[in-house]
Amino acid sequence: MDWIEVNIYTTTEGIEIVCAKLMDIGVKGFAIKDAEDFKEFLENKNGQWDYIDDDLMGLSECETCITVYLPKNEQGTEMFIDTKNMLKELKNSDTDGIYGRLEAKTNEINEEDWANNWKQYFKPVKIGEKLLIKPSWEEYNADDDRIILEIDPASSFGTGQHHTTRLCLELLEKCISKGDKILDMGCGSGILSIGAILLGAADAVAVDIEENAAKTALENAGKNNIPQEKYHTYFGNILTDEKLADEIDGKYDVITANIVADVLIAMKDYFSRYLKDGGTLIISGIIEERADEVISAVKSAGFTQQAVNNKEGWTAVRFTK
Repeated sequence: MDWIEVNIYTTTEGIEIVCAKLMDIGVKGFAIKDAEDFKEFLENKNGQWDYIDDDLMGLSECETCITVYLPKNEQGTEMFIDTKNMLKELKNSDTDGIYGRLEAKTNEINEEDWANNWKQYFKPVKIGEKLLIKPSWEEYNADDDRIILEIDPASSFGTGQHHTTRLCLELLEKCISKGDKILDMGCGSGILSIGAILLGAADAVAVDIEENAAKTALENAGKNNIPQEKYHTYFGNILTDEKLADEIDGKYDVITANIVADVLIAMKDYFSRYLKDGGTLIISGIIEERADEVISAVKSAGFTQQAVNNKEGWTAVRFTK
């Protein structure tokens, strides 16, 4: 498959709102280049950095840019049109020019180039107290007793690098019990449900609106030596597909959903339908400005808030039913 690389030019102040609106459109991953971040690094770098390449030094003067990759097909075209319209609306409302020029430039790239673009940003990362997320192409010499979760996101969201995923995993490791049955809604790469099984869950159902994500999640489960009889994937939209909603019906001990605010609100009754009494619901993908709205909606479906995890403008919440 070929891909369209979309470079969106904004300002440091515009990063959060543009990324939030892109997630509402359905974009699930970003690469962000921001001069302010690099300037902060230069001011606070430690003594381990004796030399910085001239190409990297150029980042201190770069224009802030958010890069996303859209499939070169009908779905990608619709997402690009939605992106253009979103930027136009945001620019019209930005009377003071705080968010910069808000323009999108495109490049076409093939599958191999796209994969390599992802790989340069994806390195092993420790999350919480128990997990280490490792890309399949990286080596890691374990010097601790962390559980290694090997992941290859392909075109799906979920590497552990984004705050929404990390916040989920930090909450998840505190509530998984041996033998739990987990439902992962909007599974992306499968990182949450795979992490749950490695932490002790007995069985996982992973669902995503995109067929490629469901396929990637199953492949990633195999990379972590999880047998297929313990890991089940589905694709489709339970909000519009009653057959799928019925097919995954069951009583789960834990449900995770790292999606976006509007979808989380729309799915609140499904969470209640699928979760056991006393079970745990973990939701993420929420910008802080909408956290109260989402929490209130989920509570109205019969849930009790137990914990909130915040990081740099993003929120994850743990509930019990």
